[in-house]
Amino acid sequence: MTQTIEAIFDGKVIRPDQPLALAVNTRVRVTIEPIAETPCSRHSFLNTAREIKIKGPPDWSARLDDYLYGDVK
Repeated sequence: MTQTIEAIFDGKVIRPDQPLALAVNTRVRVTIEPIAETPCSRHSFLNTAREIKIKGPPDWSARLDDYLYGDVK
């Protein structure tokens, strides 16, 4: 069974991004092919929150702990 996976090299160990369907101590042959990093665009949390149009009560910011931890009246 041949698998193509993506992994990260942490300086000592190659760590797969996803679990592998292999038994422990299975010998494998590894071919290394670096993947070009895709630039990620950074968005602010506030812009993201505005884009998804979150609905909530008007006093959310003032009573956030109440809404998070169940003291809502």
